Order: sequence, then C-alpha cells, then structure tokens
Amino acid sequence: MMNRDLKATADLIRYYTLKELGRLGYGHYGGALSIVEVLAVLYGSEMKFDSNNPESEDRDYFILSKGHAGPAYYAALAVSGFFPIDNLFTLNDNGTDLPSHPDRNKIKGVDMTTGSLGQGISVAAGLAYYLKYKNMTNRVYCIVGDGELNEGQCWEAFMFIAHHNLNNLVVIIDDNKKQLDGYTKDICNLFSLEDKFRAFGFNVEKLNGNDIESIKSGFDSARKIKDKPTSIILDTVKGAGVKFIEDTMSNHHMRLDKEATGKINETILDLEKSLQERGLL
Repeated sequence: MMNRDLKATADLIRYYTLKELGRLGYGHYGGALSIVEVLAVLYGSEMKFDSNNPESEDRDYFILSKGHAGPAYYAALAVSGFFPIDNLFTLNDNGTDLPSHPDRNKIKGVDMTTGSLGQGISVAAGLAYYLKYKNMTNRVYCIVGDGELNEGQCWEAFMFIAHHNLNNLVVIIDDNKKQLDGYTKDICNLFSLEDKFRAFGFNVEKLNGNDIESIKSGFDSARKIKDKPTSIILDTVKGAGVKFIEDTMSNHHMRLDKEATGKINETILDLEKSLQERGLL
C-alpha cells in the first residue's frame, strides 16, 4: 500500500494511461479509463503488497480478468513502484515487457497472464480456494468486465466461489455498459447483476465506480462479511475522465485521428498542470 492521497493516485494513473496510449495513437481507451479509480483504491489503500518484493508470500493477489485494460493496470503498477515510469512508453513496442495484455512472465507485480476473457476469474477462484485451504490470510481481488460476463465460464466460477464460501475473494464487476460491438444490454442483456449475484449466494455492493470514497466504503464493507463472498458492482462510465472519449460511441478500442488526438491532449495537459501544481510530476 502507498501513503499517497487516493485522488492523486487516480489522477496519476489516468495521466500515464493517456500518455502511454497517446504515444501509440491507438488502444483500449474506454475499458482502461473506467477502472482507474478502483485501481487507485486497490493499490493506494486496500491491498497488501511490496513493490520491492512482488513475490512476497504474504501479499494480496490481483487479477485483471479483462486483460485489454492492461494500460491502466501498467500505470497503476508503475505509480506503485513496481517498475520505472519510463517503461510505460514501451507499450506494444517490439521486444517490450508491456504487451497490450498483461503477461506475468514479463511484468513485475502481475499475478496472471490475461486476455482470453473468462479465464481470469476462474484462476482467481482457484487461487482463493487454495489460500483458504491453507488457512492463509491473503486476499484475492479480480476485475471482470460486464461484457466479459457473456462468457459462461464466469458463471461457473461464481457458483464455485459461492459454494466454497471464498470470502477471501472480492469479485469486482466493471459495469461500464459497453463492449466491443456496442451496448452490453443490446448484445446480451445481463438484466439485474445485483439480483443475479445475490441468487448465486454473494454479498453484493453496488457502487459509483468512478467515485473513490464510494469504492473505498465498498471494500471496507466487504472485509466485514464472513459468511459469503462479495461482488462489488461498479457503476462506471466507459472512458471515464475524458469527456471526448466518454461521448464517443465506439470507444472500446480507438485509433486516433487528428481531432481525437487534440481533444485527448487537452485532458492530458489539464492533468499535467494539476499534478505539477501538487508536486506530483
């Protein structure tokens, strides 16, 4: 955990996410930006980790099941001291340690290689089961996308998690309401996620997923629940924090033209000025 203010942590993660993607001129903007605040809380106050000893046996584990949001994850790791900030600007380069999706064999702090949707939550379930079986106190956190819930594998994992009362695992749903081809409700309607998770045997916290205090209160509540696992459903905006991206319908993966580059650079400059004034850059 870090001692930095969580709002400052979120601003740094958003700033570096935009900078690393901006250098390329393309990438998974929408789903990366929608998880900035939850990453700030996880790495800024919630999880136990040591960036100088990423393999520490008493660490908490984090799995980004929606691996396409890797750029935000990388920014969170760099801001948390796992590797130098400058490494972010090798994203997707030939020979980089930072491919578009997280690779545990290349990146310090990454507990699982992800990208094939549905697999991350299944591994998180198995990991939590092992830790509980061994009477270990480590906790597991896993971010799953709402579009990812089209995968039946996710629901098999949720049944397993609830059946074994894996209350050392927090399932975090990034409910940003869009996926690659459009609105999630139009592609495969999830209806009420709250009702579904309660029916599956979970404690459910539905929160404003782009509000730090709301997220922090959800994690605090989850720690008090002992008789069932917790699903934190984050009501988020795809592309959060950059109005131009928020207002762009096809913002899952964007290839920037001149206008888009200019609009996004305005946000980068605003963030840069604010961070400099606070002595964070």
